Amino acid sequence: MLIGELADAAGTSSPTIRFYERRGLLPEPARGPNGYRFYDEATRNRLSFIRAAQAAGLTLAEIGGILDLRDDGNVPCAHVTALIEGKLADLRARMRDLAALAAELEQLIERSHRLSPADCTEADVCRILSATE
Repeated sequence: MLIGELADAAGTSSPTIRFYERRGLLPEPARGPNGYRFYDEATRNRLSFIRAAQAAGLTLAEIGGILDLRDDGNVPCAHVTALIEGKLADLRARMRDLAALAAELEQLIERSHRLSPADCTEADVCRILSATE
């Protein structure tokens, strides 16, 4: 298939496919006498894997490592599981941080309702965010 057909099948763009080729994530395609790139089903499957891995939060470097393992004849399932577990742990930590930030913002909003702008002095920048009421 041609690059446009591959892009359509994978739900991506031709420049993205060329970018993945330059990064070494996709193999150099065969070229016809006219210079057009020709892709096979294996490349489409590999591109689908790359897109799914990105959707799972993996970086291109991590994806490249998985593909290298596979290209070397190794089954990368344990490596993928470890990466995904790490992503989930990171996500949970960020969610805790965001929950703490949300609680802090809620307190600031409550504080803003208790304070009157008329009570601000010229020395105050904004009493909502200052350490004292």
